[in-house]
Amino acid sequence: MTATILIADDDSSVLSALRLQLKAAGYRCDTVSTPAEALAALKKSDYALLLMDLNYDRDTTSGNEGMALIRAVRALDTDLPIVAMTGWGTIDIAVSAMRSGANDFIEKPWDNTRLNTIIHNLIQLGSERRGSARLSQENALLKQAAQHDSWLGQSAPMQQLMKKAASVAGTDINILLTGENGTGKSQLAQWLHQHSARHARSLVNVNMGAIPENLFESELFGHQKGAFTDAKETRLGRFELADGGTLFLDEVGNLPLPQQAKLLRVLESGQFEKVGSSRSQHVDVRIIAATNADLPALVRDGKFRQDLLYRLNGIELHVPALRERDSDIDLLADHFCQLYANKYQRDQLTLATDARAALREHYWPGNVRELRHCLERAVLLARGQQIQRSDLALPEPAGHGHVNAAATGAAAATAAPDWSGLTLDEVERQLLTAALKKHDGNAMAAAKALGLSRSAFYRRLEKFQL
Repeated sequence: MTATILIADDDSSVLSALRLQLKAAGYRCDTVSTPAEALAALKKSDYALLLMDLNYDRDTTSGNEGMALIRAVRALDTDLPIVAMTGWGTIDIAVSAMRSGANDFIEKPWDNTRLNTIIHNLIQLGSERRGSARLSQENALLKQAAQHDSWLGQSAPMQQLMKKAASVAGTDINILLTGENGTGKSQLAQWLHQHSARHARSLVNVNMGAIPENLFESELFGHQKGAFTDAKETRLGRFELADGGTLFLDEVGNLPLPQQAKLLRVLESGQFEKVGSSRSQHVDVRIIAATNADLPALVRDGKFRQDLLYRLNGIELHVPALRERDSDIDLLADHFCQLYANKYQRDQLTLATDARAALREHYWPGNVRELRHCLERAVLLARGQQIQRSDLALPEPAGHGHVNAAATGAAAATAAPDWSGLTLDEVERQLLTAALKKHDGNAMAAAKALGLSRSAFYRRLEKFQL
């Protein structure tokens, strides 16, 4: 991608000359004429390099204004490459500029070749530094993801899933993750990216169901400054941010048909245009998509494009529901118990026998996510050294003695709600959960039943972490 340079100088002829030279060298340029404008621009936008004069109107020889600007920039961004320029070049000023935080120094009138070389080298070095920092941050996050609780398990379904995932992680094939809400599809997407050849580049997440229809193109493809009323700055879209890496399209089954056509085009060609631009850009991204919907059924109903499904579904990985891997419940429960006991400083907290039995009896419509929240709540409620059945606050199974999980789930789904003593947020959470359960996890159908728009429904799901 083309690097953008910010030029700060109070001489309009200098700004024009530098803009022409750097444009010919392949850079984009923004220009400002005061230190205050430079700082404001740096706070609003990302730049590859700052090329700045040391002397401005108030002080034309000492370089003090420029030194102050360098120090202020360093307070904002320690890694931004800075090249200082002045028409009053002396060794002392050059030394002062470098001590203040400039990376290099050049005198006016400048030598075009030398300036281009300095800028090229500093931008390349800065990119490597930032890439290294980003990689370190991503690796830390991905290590956490690799140890995520959703993947604890020794059950046959989990072993089969991870064996299949390991066989395709290192390829560039597009992957479709299917499974119920709360099973850990987003964590599997992180694991796949970490174990791919693209792991050094970005993993960019986008919740397709939560994007308002009028912002779809801007969100995915970016926009040019002035493309529409609120487009005050040029913005990078998710595809551009993921260039060379992985783009995770979550809840792709909830994407309306008009947006499906726009997504299909970029998946087929690898090209798109920013909103407000006629220039096509090419990206190299791997797509991992996830859905809890039955996409083949949506295709039959005319609600999802078959050609888009083919593009997304290079390999399908189905993430099992917790009730399909119930032999992992004890292992997961012990992990969560220890995790939250450490977090809330509850030493040596364990699960009582009746609590373990209750966990095995529960249907877990919210899967691993629900189990995690249940154990966090129980750790906070427990009064002794053991978590008791009552601390879990799970609904009692219907009838007496042992019942199977399906019967428990059916009873829970058909029981009349008891909202006495609940807060408004708790009632809203139960309504959302009940609507999703009634419509088999279909978010669009649940939103319609509640009289909510798709984006409003997803905002509430995110609010309650459903």
